[in-house]
Parts: sequence; C-alpha cells; structure tokens
Amino acid sequence: MESEPMLTGSINRGSVDYGSRHNSRSDAESPVTRPASYSGSEQEHDGDLYIQQAVVFIEDAIQYRSINHKVDSGSLRLYRWYYSRICQWGLGLTIAVILALAFVEKPSSITHTSDPRFRPAAWEPPCGLTEAIELVCLLIFITDVAVKSHLIGWEEFCTNKWLIGYVLVIAASVVDWTITVSMLCNETIRVRRLLRPFFLLQNSSLMKKTLKCIKRTLPEIASVILLLALHLCLFTMVGMLIFPKSEEPEKNGEWQAYFRNLPQALSSLLVLLTTANNPDVMVPAYSLNRGYALFFILFSVCGTYILMNLLTAIIYNQFRGYLLMSVKTSVIRRRLGIRAAFEVLCCQVQGHSIDSEGHVGKVRVDTVLEVMSRVQMKSYYRQAVVTAARQFSAGFMDGEAFQRLFDELDKDRIKEHPPNPQYSSPFLQWIQNTCSHYYLTVVGNVVALANVICICTVLVLDSEKTVSQRDDYYMEVINCAFILYYLLEMVLKLIAFGWRGYLSYKNNIFDGVFTVLLLVLQIAIVATYKIPYQASSPAQRGVMSLWEMVRLANMLIVFRFLRIIPEIKLMALVASTLVDLVKNLRAFAGILVVVYYVYAVIGIWLFHGAIRPPGSPSTVSNSSTENRTSNYTMECGSYEQLEYWPNNFDDFASSLVLLYDVMVVNNWQVFMDAYSRYTTEWSKVYFVSWWLTSSVMWVNLFVALILENFTYKWDKSHALSVSDVERMRYETTVQRMFRHRRLFKQDTEVDGKGDLK
Repeated sequence: MESEPMLTGSINRGSVDYGSRHNSRSDAESPVTRPASYSGSEQEHDGDLYIQQAVVFIEDAIQYRSINHKVDSGSLRLYRWYYSRICQWGLGLTIAVILALAFVEKPSSITHTSDPRFRPAAWEPPCGLTEAIELVCLLIFITDVAVKSHLIGWEEFCTNKWLIGYVLVIAASVVDWTITVSMLCNETIRVRRLLRPFFLLQNSSLMKKTLKCIKRTLPEIASVILLLALHLCLFTMVGMLIFPKSEEPEKNGEWQAYFRNLPQALSSLLVLLTTANNPDVMVPAYSLNRGYALFFILFSVCGTYILMNLLTAIIYNQFRGYLLMSVKTSVIRRRLGIRAAFEVLCCQVQGHSIDSEGHVGKVRVDTVLEVMSRVQMKSYYRQAVVTAARQFSAGFMDGEAFQRLFDELDKDRIKEHPPNPQYSSPFLQWIQNTCSHYYLTVVGNVVALANVICICTVLVLDSEKTVSQRDDYYMEVINCAFILYYLLEMVLKLIAFGWRGYLSYKNNIFDGVFTVLLLVLQIAIVATYKIPYQASSPAQRGVMSLWEMVRLANMLIVFRFLRIIPEIKLMALVASTLVDLVKNLRAFAGILVVVYYVYAVIGIWLFHGAIRPPGSPSTVSNSSTENRTSNYTMECGSYEQLEYWPNNFDDFASSLVLLYDVMVVNNWQVFMDAYSRYTTEWSKVYFVSWWLTSSVMWVNLFVALILENFTYKWDKSHALSVSDVERMRYETTVQRMFRHRRLFKQDTEVDGKGDLK
C-alpha cells in the first residue's frame, strides 16, 4: 500500500479543486497540519465535511469514477445530485429523445411500409415541432457540460478532450439549428444529425474505453486488411487473365457476368470473400471446365478461411489486451477512491481525537459505519461491508484493513433461499417432503415435454387445413388437462417451500407467471365458448376467436417449456452467458448504434430517392426513358427481380434495415449492384466501408466478448453442480469478467487517476 498520505494537503485546503494538476502531488507530499484551536461548531462542520468526502469517494470507487473533482461541501452536494439515478436517467432519456428525432424528421419514417410501391405519404411534423424538442435537449446538454466543468475545474476541463469535443458539438448543433429555423426548415442537409451520436459516446466511460481500444487495435488490423487487399488484387488480375473475352460467345459467360472490367472483377471476388455469391460466381466457368473450380476454391480457402479467421484472431487478441489495460485502470481508480476515503477519515481522527498520536493512519469503526449508512450502493453489498467492519473489536482499522473491506464488491452475491415452513400436520409434512424433492421438477419437465409434443402433433396434422376447417375442441381439452396439472404443481410447491421460498427461485417465478396466464386464458375460453361446444357455434363470440385463443395458449405453453434450461448445467451456463451479454453489451451496442446512425444519415444524404419502381412519378420526371432502360433490369437475382423495393434509403428506419441486411452479407451484392447502376460506381465504396466496419470489425469484437464471457463463466462454474448454479446469481460486469486475469498484485501502489466520465 501507499507509504505516504495522498490527500491530506489538498483536503485541508477546504473548498479546493481536488486533483487539479498544478499542485496536487506537492500538496500530497507536504501535508498541512490542521491547528488544534477550533471551536466546537467548526470541528463539527469539518467532521461532517470529511464524512461527505469519504461517502463521495466510496461512491466513486463503486462506480469506477475518477476522484478528480472539487470536494467542498457545495460541490459535493452538486456532485451527488448530478450522479443520482434520476439525474442520470434524465440525461439518458434526453440522449434517446434527440437520437429518436431522426425517425420523425424529414424524410419521416412514420408509415406502415417502406415499399415505395405501396407507401402512403408520410406524416411530416410542422416546422418548429422537432426543432423545439431539439432545443430543449441542447439546453440540457449545455447544463450538463456546465455542471461537469464546474465540478472538475477549469484546468482539468482544458485537458479533457471529450469535454472540449462536447462543447464544440453543442456549438455546431446550435449553429445548424439556427440555420434550420432561419430557413423555415427547408434546408436539404442537417449537419447536426451526423453529430448527435457524439452525445451517446461521451456519456459512457466504458464506451470511451471501448472506442479507445478499437482505435489502438486498428494498426494491427490494418496489416491484415492490407494483406487481404493484396490477396484480392492478385486474384483479380489472375482472374482477368484466365477469363478473357473469347471469340466464341458461348464461352464468355464468366467474362460477361463477373470479369468484364477491373471494378466488376474486384467487386465479384470481394463478394466471394463473404461467400454471398458462391457458387454462382464460378458456375459459368465450371460448366466449361471443371479445372476452373480450383481458382475459386483456392481464393476462398486463402481469403475466407485463412485471412478472415486470422483477422478475427488478431482483433480478439489485441482488443482483449487493450481492454484488459483499460479495465486495470478502472480497478486502480476504484482502489484510489477507497484510499482517498481512508485518508479523509484519517484527517478526522487526527483533527478530533485527543490521542491522535496513537491512531495515526487508522480510522474509527463507528465512523466507517456512519459513512456506509450514507453511501448509495446495493443493500447486500452494504450489509457485507458493515458485517466485515463490525468484526474489528479494537474500534480502529488501518488502511490495509479498510481496503480489504471493499473486496466484498468483487464477490458474487450468493442468494440464500429462505427456510421451508414448519408444519404440524403429518399430511402437510408428507407433501412438503415429497414435493420439495428434485423428482417433482423432473416429472414437471416430462409433462411439459408431453404437452409440447401434443401441440406439435396437432400442428402437423392441421398444417394443410384452413382456420375454419380446424377442430380446436380436442386441442383445447388436452391443454385444459395439462394446465390443471401445472396449477397443481405450483400449489404443491407453494406448500412445500412457502411463498417466500417459492419466489426465491427464478425458475419458479418464470413457471408461475406462465401458469397464471394460462389459467386466466383457460377460464376466458370456458366462459366465452362454453366448452364442450357445438360444431355449429360461431367462429368468434368475443374479442378473439376460439382458434386465436387456443393459438395464444399454445404459444404460452411452448415458452413455458423453457423452464428446462436451468436444469441442464451446460444449457444453463449458455443461457446465463446470453443474459449477461444483454447486461454487459451496453458499450458495444452503443458503439454499434453510433455507427449505424452515422451510416444511415450518410446513406440518406447520398441515396435518398435514388431507386424508384418503374412508373413512379419521380422516375418519369427525373430521368429519361433511355436512362431508365439502362438502369432497370429484370435479370435473375437483381434488385428488381427479387423485389427488394422496401430496402432503400428513403427514410431513417428503412436505412437501418438495409444496413442490417448488408451487415449479414447475405445477398449484399444485390444492393451494391443496384445502387451502382442507379447512381455511380463510387457508391460501392460506401457499402464496402460499411461491410468492413460492421461485419468485419464489430462482429469480431462481439465474438471476442462472447468468448471471454463464456470462458469466464465456464472456468468459474466448472466445479459447480446444477443446484449451485441455480443458487448463485452471477453479477458479471465487463470489469469483473476481465479482472480475473490478474495483471497486477493486490498490493499494487495506486498512483494513477482518470478523466471524469
């Protein structure tokens, strides 16, 4: 641990900018001794200030925040208010609102379809409506940056690139907003739409780390991409030499379709790299000579299966390494916050204790308990820290012991189930002993499987029948019998475990919710259609027909069958990994949202209205018959023949869907070919850059996170039984997921500091 006090000097200055760069180290090395002559009110005020500082430092440590901010009483109150849940939720809501304006602004996405053949005129908001909402959001952002700047001080603000960029983006947005209002919303391009994703980036420290990791990984990725480009160019030239234009027209199929010129050959092999046009690209040549297949096989093996997988390995390895370094910084930030809290509490002991010489470097346990009572944190972590603190019978603890208290934050929460209720009745005791056994769950799973098999059998038998031809009576009777068993199982478990014990198992909650829904639906069916009913009964008596109600019941039964997942250890591990991915993918998903947003806005600028179905007014008025004939084609596999008209850049929502279709790379060459025909060959640069960004970069980063998450959980639960996995709820975070790879010892000296979020 540190051998000298870190905060004494700076904190003794009163209302100062703690952590400012100009004099923080010298202050730490030369602690200022507080005079002994203080009045009672001053001592009480200073003591409460020390408590407030310790509370804020511990909250910073819990959230991995920097402690480089002002520590006077007023600033601390403002700081806690700023990072309160309601304030942060409000800021997040503001960011969501300003990003969502793209769906409403011109060109509006408020239509039931994006197909230009059937799309009605979209609702356009009146001028000033979205602009007023955007102005409110910008004012909130201005307040946000003003508060941040006040909390960290001017000198720290001048060195923070993110905050400077924040100010510049707000200023550019205000200028562009003013231009829009002055032109009565008739401008063609709104530059500020391209800047809006910055608000999402700057609000997440983990997103900033991820972006920094991606930036540092780019040089290693560039080397492989360069090798990939060399591979592509080499095979393109070889392909143009192998498949030249022949004197015999029947042998020109490969040349005419894929190797007519250099851009066409490059794009054909680039698409083959993603396997989207395989085996179409080699069929014309392969039909002439089977030896031509070797060219395409060799290209795919070297490019798709070696270089692309090598790129995945490099991205995974480099990104994991840099993310480990950033997570190490977060862990250091936590240790620094805890140490800072200890130092300010030591100042309180030295200033107010009569026997201060005997307790230098120690804090009172009751002071720690008072601090923990004010800290905003999860209740079970607070209870664990308080329990550990009360074990110090001497009444004082040193810095090392204080640091160990907060090791509880890195431990998984073990969820203990309440004890079973005690019954005096022998019959209830027998039910409790029988129904609390694992075999009841096994029988319930078998019954649920039988119910799903019955549904599948009926669906297969009725697959060729229309809704009016189906007899739902038998399916309804079968479902009724199974639902009664589900209700009986739930009641027996409630008796065995008690309602508290029953609800302590997530699997029981999942099972019980579906059972109650099925019971309510079954009662509604019986009350509406009076089962058994006559065949001549009307098809629909209420809001839903009998078939619709039975279909809804079947869907609920199928979803209820997912209860088997926690009972199989490997399946439970995979499901737990998926759940954790949803919780921990905020940074990755946020960056993907930013990239999607930027590319969608650029796509609208470049390709809005570029493709129109034949006969549309815009096509007739904006292009000649000759140009329409040259652009339009019904060739098999083309955009027009496949009727991909709904996939366009005519509004923001359809742009997002088209970008997703390209990211999946299935038939992405169709969109690239269509927009190159209707606009220019340079449009391929847009689609290729999007493929590199989304499919190559982000998908591989996603694979890296999945591998790390699954490996972490596999290593952790390898020795656990199914019941242990059910008993333990993993609170996995990105920091904890990477932290298990110990890159430094626990006694690492803490001397770093980071930027304010």
